[in-house]
Amino acid sequence: MLLFEALGSAVLGLVLAWAAHQRLGHRLPSRALVLATGAAGALFGAFVTHSAFDPGNVLLILLGAAIVSAASLSLLVRPAGRLRRRSAPA
Repeated sequence: MLLFEALGSAVLGLVLAWAAHQRLGHRLPSRALVLATGAAGALFGAFVTHSAFDPGNVLLILLGAAIVSAASLSLLVRPAGRLRRRSAPA
């Protein structure tokens, strides 16, 4: 059962990362980094959720994996370019 949780979490993280790169590709770094971050975040989220709750709750574990994966992917998003620093008047 643990193997299916890990595989499901990794696939879920890859799907979330792919969707994020399709939607926000211009504001994200390289595709390889985004996919790796999504999968690693999902695996870490599954580990934390599995440790905190009953190991039999597969849906809860996948939900935790999705939340941590989305949070780690959000850290990669760059500003849109609207925020420009103005130099201070001398």
